[in-house]
Amino acid sequence: MTERIVTPFGFSSSADDVIRGIHLRGQRAIVTGSSSGIGIETAWGLAAAGADVTLAVRNLEVGRTVAATIQAQTGNANVRVMPLDVSDHASVRAFVAAWQGSLHILINNAGIMALPELARTPEGWEMQFATNFLGHFALTVGLHDALAAEGGRIVSVSSSGHLLAPVFFDDLSFNFLPYDPFLAYGQSKTACALLAVEATRRWATDGIYANALNPGAIATNLQQHTGGLKTPPERRKTPSQGAATTLLLATSPQLAGIGGRYFEDGNEAEVVFHRPADYRGVAAYALDAANAERLWDAALNLIA
Repeated sequence: MTERIVTPFGFSSSADDVIRGIHLRGQRAIVTGSSSGIGIETAWGLAAAGADVTLAVRNLEVGRTVAATIQAQTGNANVRVMPLDVSDHASVRAFVAAWQGSLHILINNAGIMALPELARTPEGWEMQFATNFLGHFALTVGLHDALAAEGGRIVSVSSSGHLLAPVFFDDLSFNFLPYDPFLAYGQSKTACALLAVEATRRWATDGIYANALNPGAIATNLQQHTGGLKTPPERRKTPSQGAATTLLLATSPQLAGIGGRYFEDGNEAEVVFHRPADYRGVAAYALDAANAERLWDAALNLIA
């Protein structure tokens, strides 16, 4: 067994805390879903540390406003916007085709949660699986060469919601299973964790490492279908605190050459075999190597 990684950070650590002393000048980063919520804070943290940051967003007008604000707050003029809808496979392909040059940091952050009714993409894919995982998978695979040029890091934003469901390999899009908003969400977030496991296994020899995380409970647009955040106040985080673990995985020297792991509250999570009442830890099935390889192969077939 590998030793669990412990850092100086914890539940209350903020984006400021994590990037203090970090210098990213000359590094290029992409943050999906960076026009709202913790995506904004993540992009801000990278820009504040000197990175060249691309906001990959659906709404370009909102994205440009966010970029201008980040530029003004950080003094970093290298914050730009590119169109990307991860639920639209054509949009992902266009983004990959438009990207030029190397890439140091890819943060797969965009997401949706608990759609009350079953929704599908034109391909027939269940919308949460398509948005949270499959679009990011296609983006990640498409940007492999750019990441390999610099030995890049991939950060896959999962959730404690992964504890609600494994990947339903025989019915990824609820063609047979009765649709349940939270089972679909749970499956998609388990898939996000497995992406980090298999990307690291396949690409570590290229210098590419990927890790996944639970950002915590933050009141954002993510809860628009759930009636708002239900987490007790003492367990909630600010958006800056919610972005802290993402920024840690993207920037910390302590995590250089480390991948295939799952973090929460700034530290590697304990592996659990039953869902805890406090929803802490990472389910064993979300780190399982066989599951990760099977999902990767299935996803490649879907996007072919």
